[in-house]
Amino acid sequence: MTRENTPQLSMRLKGKSAVITGGASGMGRSTVLRFLAEGANVVVADFNQATGATLMQEAEALGFAGRIVFVATDVAVENDVAAALALAVDTFGQLDIVFNNAGVGGAIGPLTETTTESWDYTMDVLAKGVFLGIKHAARIMRSQGTGGSIINTASIAALSGDAGPLVYSAAKAAVVSMTKSAAVELAQERIRVNAICPGFIATPLADGGKPEKTRENFSRAQPWPEYGQGDHIAGAALFFASDDSVFVTGDALVVDGGLTAAGPELSRKFPRTSGRNSRVAGVTKGSTGEKPELKSL
Repeated sequence: MTRENTPQLSMRLKGKSAVITGGASGMGRSTVLRFLAEGANVVVADFNQATGATLMQEAEALGFAGRIVFVATDVAVENDVAAALALAVDTFGQLDIVFNNAGVGGAIGPLTETTTESWDYTMDVLAKGVFLGIKHAARIMRSQGTGGSIINTASIAALSGDAGPLVYSAAKAAVVSMTKSAAVELAQERIRVNAICPGFIATPLADGGKPEKTRENFSRAQPWPEYGQGDHIAGAALFFASDDSVFVTGDALVVDGGLTAAGPELSRKFPRTSGRNSRVAGVTKGSTGEKPELKSL
């Protein structure tokens, strides 16, 4: 994102401070840049220090120096999550927004070939990581007494069968359920909790090193003619982060170009990597910088 192609801005987040996990690439990166452009101060919490350094350089070149900090974070480790959220308070004086966005593809392949280690890794990042983000955000926001917004990245895989790998889908369903339960528990303190359910979004996590092919495939797989981009998720996150959503909590907003409405049918559209006919099994680790652990079937 550059100043030239930034959407019309209204500075809706001016003076607010946010933490965005998984903020160094993909949907998180797009959201970091959008929040900064809308006036927020941002802590980027990401496992990948190399992409974090690149983002810091880009943000500073765009004139955002002093309003962004990076902290290496493993969202499956409670102390890391707590420290990242505390850093926002220490650096910017408050915490108004937490976007629990960090993710990986996790376990893939037939369920009969899925190991408990792959299950644990996937659940740790995608479900426990969100739980920890909600827990520690709620503690800080409650102590501040000024409310806040917690946003969680779920997925359309949480909403139906055949919309994602089995363990990934289970983890994302847990995110939707946690979102609704936390929204009820925290409502009296004016802490909003909402989820975003992306469809096929062309990001480094999704493209497997073949971005052009991924964009082509994603464009064909859904009713909307253009492939999903990180900026589409950033726009949804901005709505939940801003006062425009002051009366919205416990929602799971689908952002998928009509894919869910049409029926995902992932195993038919991507048969080599989905369901019982998958030709590979193992665990993928997204944009963490760590290599996937896969075997051919």
